[in-house]
Amino acid sequence: MTSRAQTVPSRTPPETGGGGRSKDGAAQCGLGGPEKFSGLVVPKRPNICHHSTPVQARPPLGPMPNEDVDVSDLESLEKYRSFTRYLRAAEEARSKPAWWKTYRSRLEGADPEHGAERVDIGLPCRASNRRKEEKERREVMKNNKRSVELERAARLRTLRVDLDRVQDTWESTAAPFHVRRLADHYGVFRDLFPNAFFLPQVTLRIRYGQDGAAQVHHGNRLTPTQAASPPEVGFAAEEGSLWTLLLTSPDEHLQDSDAEYVHWLLGNVPGAAVQEGEELCHYLPPFPARGTGFQRFVFVLFKQDGRVDFQEDARPSPCLSLQERTFKTLDFYRKHQDRMTPAGLAFFQSQWDESVTDTFHAVLRMREPVFEFIRPPVYHPPRSSTPTNSRCATWTDTETGGNTPTGSTDDGIHSTI
Repeated sequence: MTSRAQTVPSRTPPETGGGGRSKDGAAQCGLGGPEKFSGLVVPKRPNICHHSTPVQARPPLGPMPNEDVDVSDLESLEKYRSFTRYLRAAEEARSKPAWWKTYRSRLEGADPEHGAERVDIGLPCRASNRRKEEKERREVMKNNKRSVELERAARLRTLRVDLDRVQDTWESTAAPFHVRRLADHYGVFRDLFPNAFFLPQVTLRIRYGQDGAAQVHHGNRLTPTQAASPPEVGFAAEEGSLWTLLLTSPDEHLQDSDAEYVHWLLGNVPGAAVQEGEELCHYLPPFPARGTGFQRFVFVLFKQDGRVDFQEDARPSPCLSLQERTFKTLDFYRKHQDRMTPAGLAFFQSQWDESVTDTFHAVLRMREPVFEFIRPPVYHPPRSSTPTNSRCATWTDTETGGNTPTGSTDDGIHSTI
């Protein structure tokens, strides 16, 4: 039977040896005579143990929360009796200055832009009567619950739901807000439009392949092989309107982490006829480098107020130079922000496959870069047979790489040979 020595901070250090710390503060590793524990005499032997330096308890710098509460008589405390009153009291308590650092203050210290107010650069949100919509929704639900035909179809499992109608209802109500949350989650606004955002009020329908099996949604995964050719893009547009369609990647640049590569750029698109727009930069398949993991490829749809002169943004056709394809969405938007407004958003993720090698060699005509993550060596502290002021030797699987120990001592404690 082996015992594990444990250091417990104490105001009065023990006078003699044994487990714990001696007068001079040196850590003891369970060496010495027998130790009494719960009426049993356990012989002491050299063992493998952990020791940590005791941390001196410091008094708080100010009053602690609920310090004035009498915990012996909790029934005498005032009850909130409603969540609204509790929420109001919690908001008041949070707004009061405190001497301790909150999680929000720590985030603001690490990232000065955390919590900064962002600018809405999108189309004006349509005005909606939320109370009226909720009333109509409750009325529909009430009628459905009273319907005998629907109840019988649900019970017999013959009820059919029109998924296209469900999709249309979602796109016309909550879709812009959901897509915005997804774009925030994937860092799309952070990397393309710093300190700004927009509600994607125009739904983009993007399909790759002849059968349209590979669709672009909001963060789904597609392979570079599936996205090898230009996609079919559709969206609802008014007669006579003009649009700009952009496909860019904020993660793909090989030299500048703040720059992008433009994969496709169309301007002055009349209505929803994407094929009739001005091709400012021809389509280039995704080429996420090997070893870099998943990368984001973002479609952004801009609505134009009129015809825009994109002569400065046009690339030569074909554009096979990555330097010429270097792009920044923010600079492009700032140049034309008086004539265009972001209106639609869709994006997918992709990682390396065999087609990327062909893109580098046959299309870009360059050697393919390959990246590899070099892990730092695992640190092992020096071991000593008789530790005194340093930490005791610790037996872990990392010492032998997870292999079975090659030897053992007479008392059952493993040791390497």
